[in-house]
Amino acid sequence: MMRSSSNDQTVATMTQANPETLCAQPPRAPGEASSLVPPIVYSATFAARDAQEFAAMASQPRHARYYTRYGNPLHEQVAAQLVALEGGDAGTHDALLAASGMGAVSLVMLGLLKAGDHVVAQTNHYMGTAKHLSELLPRFGVRATLVDQTDLAAWERAIAPGTRLVVMETPVNPTCALTDLAAVARLARAAGAISVCDNTFACPLNQQPLALGVDLVVHSATKYLGGHHDLTAGAVIGARALIDALWPTQICLGATLSPMDAWLLLRGVRTLALRVRQHNASALELARWLEQQPQVERVFYPGLESHPQHALARRQMNGFGGVMNILVRGGYEPASRFVHALTLPRQAVSLGGVESLVVHAAAMWRGTMNDEQMRVAGIAPNAVRLSVGIEGVEDLRADLAQALQAA
Repeated sequence: MMRSSSNDQTVATMTQANPETLCAQPPRAPGEASSLVPPIVYSATFAARDAQEFAAMASQPRHARYYTRYGNPLHEQVAAQLVALEGGDAGTHDALLAASGMGAVSLVMLGLLKAGDHVVAQTNHYMGTAKHLSELLPRFGVRATLVDQTDLAAWERAIAPGTRLVVMETPVNPTCALTDLAAVARLARAAGAISVCDNTFACPLNQQPLALGVDLVVHSATKYLGGHHDLTAGAVIGARALIDALWPTQICLGATLSPMDAWLLLRGVRTLALRVRQHNASALELARWLEQQPQVERVFYPGLESHPQHALARRQMNGFGGVMNILVRGGYEPASRFVHALTLPRQAVSLGGVESLVVHAAAMWRGTMNDEQMRVAGIAPNAVRLSVGIEGVEDLRADLAQALQAA
């Protein structure tokens, strides 16, 4: 069962194995009102009946009816659902929610690390995570070693007995390279380190890092979990002992998920299974078509047989997601023309929503990385990141075709 809320009610354990059911039926507290849609509890604070109850509310971590920075009934429901979707056990696992994906990443970094600690991470990460590793953590005396995520020997050389945290992201943004989760998690455990995986690009229906031995899973729930480009949220899922250890830092950071965004997240997850099925199918079809086009130099998508780590993708993923990395033949300018000629995919950051989105990766990363940093990270000048939505695949293919002609 999940952690107790007020009046000794507990959020019901989700035992269904079918992902469609886990998505469509959010957990409910016993005796909850009969409304099909969970109510939004829009209160910053909650009144106690007497001094004894107030003391109990103030001392219980993540009480759902004490103060919304500490918890909210909707937070409790979202946490239970994410634990179930990630394959965690309701009796031993839990989740914390944050106001954004970077709120969740910051919670893990600042909640587990102290001066003198060592982190091993990938050379390529989401920009915000990369900034943590290169700029923020060194200010607090934390040293980071970055390795090629595709090179298991490099991970093995870097992870030492003094390593505190091992940070992975797979598929990685924006190149769609993969990390061998099971192998790196074993190396981390052998060294006494805590392993964490950013599972945003895959989402829980396509990949479950906990089952592969990873200790903590991080999400930008803004993406696939929310699914409609109308909220920002983050989540950390893992064994309850680790979640409890992170809790005091979350209270200090104050990156609280609003009740409205928690409600929107529950709404979005209800259709996650249907959306992900469409994302997966459309992206694979379009990736196969794109790599046959003369204007395309290469397509990196884990579901393609041509992906250099396709065998690993098949081992650790149930589906391959909606994001691909397209190299447009001819360099930076043709890639830019291709992006600007598209009419269905909108030019916008983020991914994983119902609308297709596209960015010229080199143009976007240029503001935060120099040419050498982009080269090391594998971000080519002609790279285009396409997040395939749930539009008709024939319409998307026709739009991609006319944009390639314009390139």
